[in-house]
Amino acid sequence: MPTNFEVISKTPCQLGEGPLWDQDSGRLFWLDSYDPHLYCLDSEGSIQQHELPAMVGSLAVIDDSRVLLALQTGLHEYHLSTRELALIYDPEPNQPETRMNDGKVDRAGNFVFGSMGVTERTVGLGSLYRYRPSGEFETLRDDIIVSNGPAFSPSGDTFYFTDGRRRILAYDYDPNGPLTNERVFFDTNKIGSASDGCTADAAGNLWTALISTGEIACIDPEGRLKDRLEMPIPLPSSVNFGGSTLSTLYVTSIRNSGNRTDDHPLSGHLFALHNVGEIGLKEPKFGTLTSL
Repeated sequence: MPTNFEVISKTPCQLGEGPLWDQDSGRLFWLDSYDPHLYCLDSEGSIQQHELPAMVGSLAVIDDSRVLLALQTGLHEYHLSTRELALIYDPEPNQPETRMNDGKVDRAGNFVFGSMGVTERTVGLGSLYRYRPSGEFETLRDDIIVSNGPAFSPSGDTFYFTDGRRRILAYDYDPNGPLTNERVFFDTNKIGSASDGCTADAAGNLWTALISTGEIACIDPEGRLKDRLEMPIPLPSSVNFGGSTLSTLYVTSIRNSGNRTDDHPLSGHLFALHNVGEIGLKEPKFGTLTSL
């Protein structure tokens, strides 16, 4: 299918991650995990840059003024105007060899996020957590090499996740219960790649960055490869639908992750993919029940 690429960012990230479109405010957020910064493209086309004190993996919007940030030092609340950062909870306080990575808000308003080894890629040092608006923390899974690609089906009852073992897992998901019925949704080894960040569209397809082949994959709800879109850079990292009609697919990319490097002139930039043929879902805010 025809796709048009547009470079959105002004300067490249080292490790671009976590693109997140806030439909209510018309703002687009993304992160540089390795040179830790939060970026925000506002509805007027201006980009704000927020320097952060530790490596960052993911974010969630709370309201127009506040976001959640999953840093290496734990989960924090960040005020966009005052730039005040407040620790909520560090689930791994005595593990300097790990950091927080990808996360998403479920349809009940909980933030589900995971950790990873900073340099270790053979042993599962990370875990998967759920943070509730009530303040409760839960551990959903452990033995994770890299927590990547959390995404939820349109109804919210299927959870997609990659644990760093070149596979996309699916679970039956209850926002008030444990993950159940683990199965391999898609084996990315079959297409010679690992899967990084993911997002679901309104039709239930799963879109994911193929970190080893420089592509974006679209996988249908039955786990069948539907399409592969070639990116202009080798290392795409994460995806999220946005724009006023949720028809633009935003893609972050990597220049230097500390583990992988690439010197392509456009590596590290944030891209907008137009005309991908599907419409995305409005991302829930933390603490807000979302119904479709």
